[in-house]
Amino acid sequence: MPEPFAHLHLHSHYSLLDSTIRPKALMRQIASLGMGEVALTDHGNLFGAYEFYSAAKAAGLRAVLGCEVYVAPGNRTDKTPAPHGGKPYTHLVLLAENQKGWRNLMELVTTAYLEGFYHRPRIDRELLSRHAEGLIGLSACLSGEISQRILDDDLKGATHSAEEMREILGRDNFFLEIQDHGLAHEQTNREGMQALAEASGIPIVATNDCHFHERADVDAHRVLIGIGQNKTLSELRSDYAYNDEFYVKSPAEMEQLFGPWPGALARTVEIARRCHVSFPADEFHLPRFPVPDSRPPATYLEELAQQGLVSRLGDRRRRRHSESEYWARLEFELGVIGSMGFQGYFLIVWDFIRYAREHAIPVGPGRGSAAGSLAAYALRITDIDPLEYDLLFERFLNPDRISMPDIDIDFCQRGRDEVIAHVRRLYGEENVSQIATFNVLQARSCIRDVGRVMGMSFSETDRIAKLVPETLGITLDNAVKESPRLAEAIELSPAVKSLFEVGKKLEGLSRHCGVHAAGVVIAPRPVREIVPLYRTSRDEVVTQFDKDVIEKLGLLKMDFLGLKTLTVIDDCLASLRAAGLEAPDFNLTELDDPAVYALFRAGDTDGIFQFESAGMRDLLRLVQPSRFEELAALNALYRPGPMQWTNDFADRKHGRQKISYLFPELEEVLGETYGVIVYQEQVMRIAQRIAGFSMARADTLRKAMGKKQKELIDEQGGHFISGGVANGFPREKVEALWRMIVPFAQYGFNKSHSVAYAYLAYQTAFLKAHFREHFWAAMLSSEIANTEKLAAYVSLLVSTGVRVLGPDINSSQVAFTVEGTAIRVGLGAVKGVGEAASQAVVQTRLQSGQIRSLPQLLRALPERALNRKVVECLVRAGVFDSIHPHRRELLGSLDNLVDQASRQRQAIESGQGFLFGFDDDECPAATAAATPRADRETLLQGERETLGFYLSGHPLDRWERVLRDLRAIKITDLRELAASGAASATVAGLVSGLKVRPIKDGRNQGRRMASFTLEDQTSSVRVVAFADAFEKAERFLTDGGALLVTATLRCQDAEHVELGLEEVVPLEGIEARRAAAVRVEIDLARHGSEAALERLHELILNHEGRVSLRLRLLGDGWRAELVPSRVLGVNPETLIPELNALLGPGHTEVLLG
Repeated sequence: MPEPFAHLHLHSHYSLLDSTIRPKALMRQIASLGMGEVALTDHGNLFGAYEFYSAAKAAGLRAVLGCEVYVAPGNRTDKTPAPHGGKPYTHLVLLAENQKGWRNLMELVTTAYLEGFYHRPRIDRELLSRHAEGLIGLSACLSGEISQRILDDDLKGATHSAEEMREILGRDNFFLEIQDHGLAHEQTNREGMQALAEASGIPIVATNDCHFHERADVDAHRVLIGIGQNKTLSELRSDYAYNDEFYVKSPAEMEQLFGPWPGALARTVEIARRCHVSFPADEFHLPRFPVPDSRPPATYLEELAQQGLVSRLGDRRRRRHSESEYWARLEFELGVIGSMGFQGYFLIVWDFIRYAREHAIPVGPGRGSAAGSLAAYALRITDIDPLEYDLLFERFLNPDRISMPDIDIDFCQRGRDEVIAHVRRLYGEENVSQIATFNVLQARSCIRDVGRVMGMSFSETDRIAKLVPETLGITLDNAVKESPRLAEAIELSPAVKSLFEVGKKLEGLSRHCGVHAAGVVIAPRPVREIVPLYRTSRDEVVTQFDKDVIEKLGLLKMDFLGLKTLTVIDDCLASLRAAGLEAPDFNLTELDDPAVYALFRAGDTDGIFQFESAGMRDLLRLVQPSRFEELAALNALYRPGPMQWTNDFADRKHGRQKISYLFPELEEVLGETYGVIVYQEQVMRIAQRIAGFSMARADTLRKAMGKKQKELIDEQGGHFISGGVANGFPREKVEALWRMIVPFAQYGFNKSHSVAYAYLAYQTAFLKAHFREHFWAAMLSSEIANTEKLAAYVSLLVSTGVRVLGPDINSSQVAFTVEGTAIRVGLGAVKGVGEAASQAVVQTRLQSGQIRSLPQLLRALPERALNRKVVECLVRAGVFDSIHPHRRELLGSLDNLVDQASRQRQAIESGQGFLFGFDDDECPAATAAATPRADRETLLQGERETLGFYLSGHPLDRWERVLRDLRAIKITDLRELAASGAASATVAGLVSGLKVRPIKDGRNQGRRMASFTLEDQTSSVRVVAFADAFEKAERFLTDGGALLVTATLRCQDAEHVELGLEEVVPLEGIEARRAAAVRVEIDLARHGSEAALERLHELILNHEGRVSLRLRLLGDGWRAELVPSRVLGVNPETLIPELNALLGPGHTEVLLG
């Protein structure tokens, strides 16, 4: 039997991008090696402590919680660089012996991040001295201070450091650490440690610096280090500080290395068994809400809820339930809340939502299961009446299972931070913290990262990564099963196979610690006393544990979510009020407006919350919703699992399929969804009605089904069937009902959430149906930084007849606004300008009145607010067109204007402004006659580059007639065409994002292919040109090129269509190339002289070709169409430009055959 041994120096993948060790897999490995204890000592953090502890506990092992901390050479706040390019820190391993030690370790690690961060989070001796109780220290690896002194041949200094640490930590709490990974300096270090131990009496322990599970994992670990250092394997060679010995060794392997060192191995087990740290279960850390007059929280909550319900019942809405039912439900809910001790929780949430409403910060109607609580509705935490929609309180708070409630709140994006600031003020800055989230190496990103480090080309790794399905959370193993092309690539290429083998070892590892988008912890005392804290690279202080661990530790976690839709609704209502229109009050609005449902039935849901996707629009047109309950159901059905039942839902609604129920009792439960089980709440109701479950027990059933674990489902199925039989229902029919429930229930959606979000969808649809321009101005403003979305929306509006006016120096605000029946583009939409400059322009206009010239504006604003680059963007976007219509002239004079304005501002500031005569109406650009005026294409391109979309027109407009004659379809219609079964299409558009790459394998290896985006006035589509098509089309494919494309339709999924290129035709000159005749119109009053007609005759003869010529003569009140007596053939491509020069534009027309 080998000598007992426990690993006391081990790094998990929470030592970010430095270890591949996963806690659960580690525990299986430790148990298989016959060890009963193992420590976690991640670099500088405690990110993985709870996960490590839980995994060890589940495996029946002892978890030793520790950290390899960084120690500053002097004061932790001193940021002086180390001499000779050295590191401003050394390493020290600290292990928590007991709960006091754990609290001290948390404090040390937290303070290291908040006060001592310099390259790494650092502690110092002073801090360690104050928080040493309950800690055991090891001298660490070669980077430890004692080892560093030994390697510097400073045994005296090493001895001093060791004795100092023993003094700080306690005589029996400090140990000298030796390692043997076969590194050159380790032998010197071990000899020095031996001498030091003999001289000082400090015991020695043997450790292995574990960074991966098995010896064979070293290659994957090397790639991980490359990812962290952004280097390829060839670049990493000299910087890889490890070898294949840094793995989790067995006791026998450790004995081979350290057998000659008496007690060095056994001592590790002794130390591990001294360590007893646990995380308390079923403990809640709720802050104390400051109740007025020191009344009991239960009393205050009851008062508020009762007052709120009185107010709710008095709002004159139609209700299906009696008041007595509301009061009975409220009494029940308050009783459950009280029995669980969560009165304070509800008061906390009520308070910050009240604060938001009082400060005009829009709050969402609710989300998740909280919308099932009448108490929440009465307190105005939610705006959904749970009785009206049969929403279940037990889905939110199960009386049989005490767990922290979870009320997630949506706020208007602009006001979210102010609500959090209120919470910080009320409960104390130190008692509130944001929460960490860990970004992991996911399948696609992992392939790209590993391929880059392994030296593969970007195009190749990108190609392989794109073969991984986009399914959320998919693993590489499952990707191979789901993608035959990916499996084939692995089979055919050893390099790709190696890429995947390494990728599978790295996927799922933590890559980066960030800030959870919405989560906030509110604690009864400083958060750092309960969980460790971390400071991000953006200087944000967050917990070192993620939201799941925070909840398990009983801390109050609130999700303050910023929802753009609330901002859109708020801005739209404000726009209505500013225009003197009556804004709707949705608290009093019945949900039965015909115009709203007409909009949904037509699929006119661009911009409508949750109903905007193309697939959802198809579903709306199929179902033809006419009730609010149907909107909620569609919200739940439009997901991958239940999508299979949408046809049944539609057919039953419209009488094409009979609705039948196994038991009459089910009609009341499933009637509103036409016999289709859509919601989890319906499963709970069925369990109650048929099997006699309490609602609390029904919620346990719902939860078991949600986990999709067969054993749990089968167990609950037995209870369900026996309950149904006990209630007098036939066993066969109850079993049949259970078989029907199981597939539905696994995909069942939370009805409370579905109803709440359908309510928001109804509000946005109401505004769009009745106040379209105001709605769209608000929607465009909400996407002002998203050029792609803006372009799509503007294109949609123009195509539906809504006028969109360009940005204007005297009419535009920062955001989009309504002008009559048109929408004015805001200055904030101009790329390169920014909100600050836009605000400055608007403010100047408010203070000084209308802007009459660019010099006036430049003088009024300092250069930091309006520099030359910003002005250029404004000019190119057409902002100054109303006061100076010629953009190119203005651009040509910009340098002079900016310089002159700068000199004038300086003169004014120095008191010499009287030397200048300022004429605000004079613009030097107007005198720049030498600057040619921009052609239409240049003007449009300027708009596109500064706004992201075209406003004055579109480059394709000039070919509109010929494209109509050629029956080219709009890109926005491609998806519908594909759905109809069409195999190909002809579309026109502008090329962008052209990418050409070589084909690496297969029968076309060595040839090239391309992909690009084709965009018209309505939308854009990705086009792929495979080898044959690319070779034929290559000379026409350039970014910005206008093409007519014939292509096969390739449906990526229900939402996306891609084109496979077959043929391209340049649009430039297409009329001439496809012309059957050219008609020339001659106004005899202007061009009827003998000289003019002679010149015309000469032009026709000089441009002979194959296209016939027709003449149209215009006289005084008459016109005549002539066909020359002898057939004249002309070349339109060369003739038409000459005719335009002679006769002027608009006098020639190409007639297509």
